[in-house]
Amino acid sequence: MSVDQTRRTLNQLNNEIAALEKKSADLSKKEATARNNTARTMKSIPKNASATTIRSKQSQIDRYNTEANKAATDKAANDKKIADKKKKMADATAKLQKEEATDRKKADKAQIAIQQGYEKRIAELSRQSIPQPLPHFPINTSVEDDALETYDVFISHAWEDKDSFVTEFVDELTSLSISTWYDKDKIRWGDSMRAKIDEGLRKSKFGIVIISPNYIAEGKYWTKTELDGLFQLESVHGKMLLPIWHNITKKEVMDYSPIIAGRLAMTTASMTPKEIADELVNLLPTQSDDE
Repeated sequence: MSVDQTRRTLNQLNNEIAALEKKSADLSKKEATARNNTARTMKSIPKNASATTIRSKQSQIDRYNTEANKAATDKAANDKKIADKKKKMADATAKLQKEEATDRKKADKAQIAIQQGYEKRIAELSRQSIPQPLPHFPINTSVEDDALETYDVFISHAWEDKDSFVTEFVDELTSLSISTWYDKDKIRWGDSMRAKIDEGLRKSKFGIVIISPNYIAEGKYWTKTELDGLFQLESVHGKMLLPIWHNITKKEVMDYSPIIAGRLAMTTASMTPKEIADELVNLLPTQSDDE
């Protein structure tokens, strides 16, 4: 029997017990009324009553006693039904607890399997050599390439989130003198998007991933490519990926990536773009550290 079926059984038993308890209360009331009628009738017999009157009163008393005894008998039988139902309810409750515990174990195993799958994928990526850049659009690694500008952060985001958060956030980073790779500024007409993204990833100290419903939507090739690239780089260079949750719930993030959901993230639900930018300053090395 499934958890839902057991719950339905419990609800049915609970309703049946409530109906039986009401019936017992009615039978108790019926018995009490009959007993009271017996006592009242006995008191109403005068001392000098005739034989006819006594026979009439006795007939009433016998009828009331019969009603009282029947109500008591019916109540005893009804109370036994209640006891039986309550025992079944206790058994069903214990069964439900076991079934729910089994379901929780299954859900935990499924969640562990998902997480292990992600971890296995990350482990596979870490064993691979990191292309310079990723293979589709190789970048010239000449002296000019080494002299390319480096960035404090790479902004990985969905373009639909630019107006609601990303552009303002990048402006705050810029005001704090944090060098930022932002596609709006770095990709020009005619540029290879893949090559430019590879270059930005490789030249950045941190990758800020703005996780939103738009970011994890089906068919988002570029966001997935950027996230895979950050995971590859992080497997070699250590902590690099910094998540920001934007208009998204923890469950949605967990369903998309348990690994990302397990990381401490900033959230636009409780922080402004400026507050998040200020937090980033604490992670970046100071100028004296660089020297």
